[in-house]
Amino acid sequence: MIDQHTEIYALNESSVTVVFGNTISPELAEKVLLFDRAVHAAPFPGFITTVPAYATLTVCYDPGQVLNAGLKGKSSYEKVSGYLSTLTVGTLEKENTRKVITIPVCYDAEFAPDMDIVAKHCNLSKAEIIKIHSATSCTVYMIGFVPGFAYMGGMDQQLSTPRKEQPRSMVPAGSVGIAGGQTGIYSIDIPGGWQIIGRTPLQLFDAERSTPSLLKAGDEVSFSPISVQEFHDLL
Repeated sequence: MIDQHTEIYALNESSVTVVFGNTISPELAEKVLLFDRAVHAAPFPGFITTVPAYATLTVCYDPGQVLNAGLKGKSSYEKVSGYLSTLTVGTLEKENTRKVITIPVCYDAEFAPDMDIVAKHCNLSKAEIIKIHSATSCTVYMIGFVPGFAYMGGMDQQLSTPRKEQPRSMVPAGSVGIAGGQTGIYSIDIPGGWQIIGRTPLQLFDAERSTPSLLKAGDEVSFSPISVQEFHDLL
């Protein structure tokens, strides 16, 4: 059940947001994912979907169906928030539903325009950056910014580098970047300010796929260095 430190507020007329805290941490992310699984395991009438984030879970629903459901409360917000407040996650805690995905990344200069910036900021060689970045498993905390863009925590903090002061007008899809203590992968061609240190040939987002986004919150991601030739072979 939700504890006294957890807040639920109405985001709009068809969704509520459950707030578990205000920091970025593996512990809070785990709380979000456990509660997300609980909602999907026992959906209420009118439930549509959820949107996990760093420390929050937004629950979307059909207000009309909720109002006609036999839930306690007068408004759709009261009914949904009341239902969520009594939801139990204890029986789901031992389940392991995490997906482990290996992302091939080419760190060659052709695909890593900011490698020198990161190397200088971190006082590391390019080879050291590649070794460190590909040696650590990261966790997808949330999908956002644009469809399929994965924000990942767990990166070795030796590589922590500030965003670019002046964002690029266009960053190619597949670009692997660093922003502060996080790493992420651009899912489509889009402007952006992350420091780009490589690129993957994998398609992170495809609206035609049954599951458009390759990654989702809770996935474990590791990076595997590949050559330029391997990059083109995998396209």
